[in-house]
Amino acid sequence: MSMEMERSIMTINEYGSVILPEDISGIWMSEPELVELFGVIAPTLRTAIRAVYKSGVLNEYKVQKYIRLNNGCHADVFSFQMIVALAFRIDSFGAEQVRKLLFERQYMRKEKASIFFSLGMNSMETTNYQA
Repeated sequence: MSMEMERSIMTINEYGSVILPEDISGIWMSEPELVELFGVIAPTLRTAIRAVYKSGVLNEYKVQKYIRLNNGCHADVFSFQMIVALAFRIDSFGAEQVRKLLFERQYMRKEKASIFFSLGMNSMETTNYQA
C-alpha cells in the first residue's frame, strides 16, 4: 500500500512566469501537471520522456515514481531532474520559460556568491585605494 507523498510542483502564471518552489528536491510532477507547465499535448510529453530514457541521460528508477495522489488515484510523477531534461527537449513557450528561469537562477546564485569587501582599514580613507 502506497502512502501519499508530500510534493511540490512548478507552475506558470498568467504572465508567463514560472513559479519555482524553494525546495527543488521536493518537486515531483504528474503528466497532467507537466502538460500544463510546458503547454503541450500528452503524446508530445510522453515522446520526450521516452527520448530522455532512451538517451541514457537519466534512469527511470531515479526520476520517476508511482504514487497515490490526494484524490485517491495513482499516478507516475517525475523529479526536478526530469523536468529540467524535458525543458531542453520540448520546444514550447512553457519549456522556454523554464529554461529562462534555470539560467536566471544559475546567474543569480553566482551573483549572490560574490564576496564584497571594503579596503577601508583603521582611519585610512578608501579613496586612496582602487580595486
